[in-house]
Amino acid sequence: MKESSDKRHIAILGSTGSIGTQALEVLEANPDSFVLEVLTAHSSADLLIEQALKFKPNCVVIGDESQYKKVQDVLFDEGIKVYAGADSLAQVVQMEEIDIVLTALVGYAGLRPTMAAIEAGKHIALANKETLVVAGDIVTELAKQKGVNIYPVDSEHSAIFQCLVGEFHNPIEKIYLTASGGPFRGQTREQLASVTKAQALKHPNWDMGAKITIDSASMMNKGLEVIEAKWLFGLKPEQIDVIVHPQSIVHSIVQFEDGSMKAQMGLPDMKLPIQFALAFPERLKSDFPRFNFLNYPQLTFEQPDPKTFRNLALAFEAMKLGGNQPCILNAANEVVVDAFLKDKVTFLQMSDIIEQCMQKVAFIQKPNYDDYVATDAETRSVASQLIKND
Repeated sequence: MKESSDKRHIAILGSTGSIGTQALEVLEANPDSFVLEVLTAHSSADLLIEQALKFKPNCVVIGDESQYKKVQDVLFDEGIKVYAGADSLAQVVQMEEIDIVLTALVGYAGLRPTMAAIEAGKHIALANKETLVVAGDIVTELAKQKGVNIYPVDSEHSAIFQCLVGEFHNPIEKIYLTASGGPFRGQTREQLASVTKAQALKHPNWDMGAKITIDSASMMNKGLEVIEAKWLFGLKPEQIDVIVHPQSIVHSIVQFEDGSMKAQMGLPDMKLPIQFALAFPERLKSDFPRFNFLNYPQLTFEQPDPKTFRNLALAFEAMKLGGNQPCILNAANEVVVDAFLKDKVTFLQMSDIIEQCMQKVAFIQKPNYDDYVATDAETRSVASQLIKND
């Protein structure tokens, strides 16, 4: 049984990634508020071992089963249990000791363990937007059934959530998700035709993993966030807008029915939304850098360009069509981003292939979980074939 204490017991899925490593910094800075129970990584065994030796969790999971022995050999004598594989990942989140599961896995891989955690009644700190993009209807319905809260960790959704605290009884008229515009803001399609992987990986404001950084450069990240916002906040597509804000100080805005708007502001630092999600409803004292208006005498805003950055338009289209279209969009995007990082497709080809997948893969209006799994597999196959044929 879990000891009675005010501390929250945390599982971090994807502890070796950008969000996971920053979450560990939050836990380290707040030992009176949190206890670490579980760490997981897909294949970064060395960093997982290093984290486990430092933070002494109850157990760890390495997704890549070929690295199980390597991790087990080091951690066995420390009394830390070691498991491997996707099944273990889905099982470990159901441990009785856990209060909150931070899902910081990249991509579709986050869906199954997040649903397993919700099924077990664990609250979710969600940094894996693809979970709601792929299967937002069944995930949110399951959370309602189990009385589970989903606390957003994306800076934009955390901003909306923070603006809604104390306002949950007041209907939202509209939300504005802000976007930095990425490294190619203002460029034409002709200019984008020749961009390189190295250029796309240089984000002006945020330090993120490779997949999310490419998504930000192509505006797909914002498109996925639009779909995620629909499910998190129970919105219709016409209630969601995107505005480009290059300074990344205003993290997002809520407009209420009386016309009043609330914005959440701060320096670009993911530790703040991570900490807010894990500690809600408390705001824990922090030493994060403070925003100074005098350092930013001008905050600017502009319309996005969905004709040049077509992924944003494709995401809005998928959201409006509903069904399994967002699942198709996400799976195709994961395949083309991987191909772009391996120099197999160009920057602009990514959108072309995603659009073709949305047209080719069978549309299902009311999919169940198995339909989503099948749609994901079929889309990956179609996308891979399109890449080979290009």
